[in-house]
Amino acid sequence: MHRVVITGMGCVTPIGIGVAETWESLLAGRSGIDHISSFDASKYSVRIAGEVKNFDPTAFLDRKAARRLDRFVQLAHAAAAEAIEASRLPINDATRARIGVIIGSGIGGMNTLEREHAALLERGPDRVSPFFIPMMISNMAAGHLSMHFGVEGPGATVVSACASASHAIGVAFDLVRAGQADAIITGGTEATVTPLALAGFSNMKALSTCNDTPQEACKPLDARRDGFVMAEGAGILVVESLEHAEKRGATIEAELCGVGMSSDAYHITAPCPDGAGGRRAMEACLRVAGADPEEIDYINCHAPGTPAGDESEAIAIRALFGENARVAIGSTKSMHGHLLGAAGAVELIATIRSVQAGVILPTRNLREPDPACEGLDCVMDTVRSAPIRAALSNSFGFGGQNACAMVRRV
Repeated sequence: MHRVVITGMGCVTPIGIGVAETWESLLAGRSGIDHISSFDASKYSVRIAGEVKNFDPTAFLDRKAARRLDRFVQLAHAAAAEAIEASRLPINDATRARIGVIIGSGIGGMNTLEREHAALLERGPDRVSPFFIPMMISNMAAGHLSMHFGVEGPGATVVSACASASHAIGVAFDLVRAGQADAIITGGTEATVTPLALAGFSNMKALSTCNDTPQEACKPLDARRDGFVMAEGAGILVVESLEHAEKRGATIEAELCGVGMSSDAYHITAPCPDGAGGRRAMEACLRVAGADPEEIDYINCHAPGTPAGDESEAIAIRALFGENARVAIGSTKSMHGHLLGAAGAVELIATIRSVQAGVILPTRNLREPDPACEGLDCVMDTVRSAPIRAALSNSFGFGGQNACAMVRRV
């Protein structure tokens, strides 16, 4: 089995276009959550989201190509271009068959679906675009990236709701570890701040209704939390075998030590109350990594700010790490919102930067830790300097599909 490392990272988020800008915002505790500007949300019970601001797809693609791609693919392209450039991954006739693309997306081309459905109802079937299907389908982010960058290795799309990106990274990890690819472009992308998606999540009562104070709305692990805040964005990483990275003289960001997965087998949206599914995912991750819980200094929790979700995860962490666990926990969703199928990748990038910098990021708006967090070291709304040997990033999705990734310095 090969050791797996990360050599490039790229992201587009509500708090920054690019890793540097996103990281700067995270350190500052800056929120990207605001009133929705892309459509009129005045009639909705929820009127806030984490939108990617000032994103121009033509800065990364020619105008014609951009018009034929849904926003979720445009975001993935921008993040992938940054990650590939950062990794200096050589893609040529000698290497392309050993480089793959595995991308996660929870929903896919929601913008295109809504637009073309409106065209069907208002103007008839002849007015539906011939590009409708290839723009909408969830696998088009991976398909586009493989075609644009010319990589011919393993290619697939993972759809597991909010765990999509982390599951995609897990598939990439397994392929590289087993020697089926030298490198894989992986991560997740989502662009679902749309009228229909907002209505659906709002009517589920899953979202925060703090419309008057949007930047204070997302309160992970806090006793006052009332739901998550939907957001959009993309996170892409280049993962490759340690041997391949060292041979080509790549800069290694971190080692991807393991990815664990589990299923709750409990409910379509609610997590298992005793946290058993989340605990099993973390246990599986540590088992693959050959690590003990005592080696983990930081967990970037899934913790979206939902009453049931945050409590279940806190219970899972206590069950695995002990009632008085010394591991520091927090959630960067408090700043960038919940990126759904892209969340795991963006949060893993944030976790890697934390390990590198020796800082634990703030959990904005965390002022009154939930009673379920008793005995846990909750990092509140200020940055904490601390050496981090290894860290976990959790992603738990609707349908009870869970994933956990572990990273450490090489």
